[in-house]
Amino acid sequence: MRTGARPYTATPSPRQRFASLSSSAGAPSDLRGLTAAMHRYLEHLGMEGYTPIGRYNVERYIREFIAWADERGVTHPQQVTRAVLERYQRWLYHYRKKDGAPLAATSQRGKIIPLRGFFKWLTRSGEIPANPAADLDLPRQIKRLPHAVLTAGEAERVLASVDIGTPIGLRDRAMMEVLYATGMRRMELSGLAIDDLDVERVVVLIRLGKGQKDRLIPLGERALHWVQLYLDEAREQFAWNQNDRTLFLGNEGHPLHPMWLSTLIANRVAAAGVDKRGGCHLWRHTMATLMLEGGADIRHIQAMLGHADISSTQIYTQVAIRQLQRVHAQTHPAVRLRARQAHSDPDGGEPRPEANDAASALLEALAGEAEDDDA
Repeated sequence: MRTGARPYTATPSPRQRFASLSSSAGAPSDLRGLTAAMHRYLEHLGMEGYTPIGRYNVERYIREFIAWADERGVTHPQQVTRAVLERYQRWLYHYRKKDGAPLAATSQRGKIIPLRGFFKWLTRSGEIPANPAADLDLPRQIKRLPHAVLTAGEAERVLASVDIGTPIGLRDRAMMEVLYATGMRRMELSGLAIDDLDVERVVVLIRLGKGQKDRLIPLGERALHWVQLYLDEAREQFAWNQNDRTLFLGNEGHPLHPMWLSTLIANRVAAAGVDKRGGCHLWRHTMATLMLEGGADIRHIQAMLGHADISSTQIYTQVAIRQLQRVHAQTHPAVRLRARQAHSDPDGGEPRPEANDAASALLEALAGEAEDDDA
């Protein structure tokens, strides 16, 4: 008998929400309409090697524009002019979210950039005579440091507040331990497979992360311990399809949707009495900040996060997994299953002064990611 919270299917997927948003927008039955053109563009992106995740994000923002344009009588690509796109930009600028806050500049940029690619392709393929988005200005990117990062004590409080006496509680504790230990993205967590765990080496393989790149990162003994408990005692109560190797499953046996996952994690943080906003990205940011404070080199944190390059930092190649594991174990406060003893730094000395700008750039990049997630 299954226990716990409302089923996963009670939360509509973004695809379902967008379908209801624009089911009649953009003349969907018209092969020359915006919606049909969007589908052709998505097919093109698939042939170009874009992942389903990448195509989903492009579709998400193009659909939003199509729904907005349809309300104003613009249903075909030929009707979209530079003036129309500038009007859409003004609408985004004045838009207010449910809490009354405006869209961040990063979010506004994120909604416009897919449109530039869409209309560029329409022009190159001959569907429209000129590109209305060719010289469209984008909002300036404002660099800002994060406003919500858990302390080590707050992180432990959230983790300890989960009731692990239920399958759902054990699953959620294991997920948060993985997020805390690795800082992986919510999309990466939802896509993890059992076979991506390397128990012997205590590492996890993230397949096709952002930029379609695989990366192997330390998991840590503690997170592995909780994942194994979940596998041994809880996962079989969620798994209807024994052929599905997805690691974390929802109540109905489906992989957890990333957007629902963020809500779930945010609710866990709030339930612990920690007044800091954020879901999965809160743990990603916390991991990076605590490792920085612990003395980790910026290159190792970049490798953990999957950032190939960050402005104002030196370009790095590839960090060996054994070295990365050692740094992870020395600088992350929640890696060991038992309380770890103090380690001496074999490289010696304090962090280099020139690393300060690099650390600030990394945290600013993470803040930008968080705004994209909230969009």
